[in-house]
Amino acid sequence: MGCFECCIKCLGGVPYASLVATILCFSGVALFCGCGHVALTGTVAILETHFSKVTSDHAMLTDIIQLMQYVIYGIASFFFLYGIILLAEGFYTTSAVKELHSEFKTTICGRCISGMFVFLTYILGIAWLGVFGFSAVPVFLFYNMWSTCATIAPMANLTEIDSICVDVRQYGIIPWNATPGKACGSTLGDICNTSEFYLSYHLYIVACAGAGATVIALIHFLMILSANWAYLKDASQMHAYQDIKMKEERELQDITSRSKECLNSYT
Repeated sequence: MGCFECCIKCLGGVPYASLVATILCFSGVALFCGCGHVALTGTVAILETHFSKVTSDHAMLTDIIQLMQYVIYGIASFFFLYGIILLAEGFYTTSAVKELHSEFKTTICGRCISGMFVFLTYILGIAWLGVFGFSAVPVFLFYNMWSTCATIAPMANLTEIDSICVDVRQYGIIPWNATPGKACGSTLGDICNTSEFYLSYHLYIVACAGAGATVIALIHFLMILSANWAYLKDASQMHAYQDIKMKEERELQDITSRSKECLNSYT
């Protein structure tokens, strides 16, 4: 076999669907974890500087955000490993189907592992739907604040500007006794012009998009795993049929040979 034929054979065994899903999963998780981590840090800076200047008022929120950042580290590590495992399972299943008519046989253990991955990916897909919905919440809050600042910009009357406020206490982010708790007028406009607000707002959008991409990748993985499990089941049934057929052919040959021997001896 030449080099070209060898390369074609190797490329024929690559699970391209699993490869695309893995790249999409890695990209989505990386965007969600990286952008979400930086955006949470910027959110804490905005709250401490403009909405809650007493440390005790936002101490619990700071602890929750730090915990979420540690969870992000765990999510990134887990999905890096899980994506590689699913890609390896795709290579295994592709090899099993490619070698359907050779001596390679799929085992019950292999089919059980594929079924387990189908179930686990389904659970993770539902969980990431919740993550995607949760990641849309800060986008909504920052969008409300940004739209309020856009309303203030064209106004020239100072009295009208001071009557437009954003109170983050009503969202339950900080307690009602936090000071100042809200920003009005030109102060609110200055907050929207800060780099922390601009960066955090856009990073939350990207993180939400990353969560959506991860959901799509998990759905893609779920379809691939379901199809692979069906292929492995069909391959196992085909091998069982071939074994029975070969056994029956041997028995028929044995019966034929014995019949011939009996006929020759009788003759």
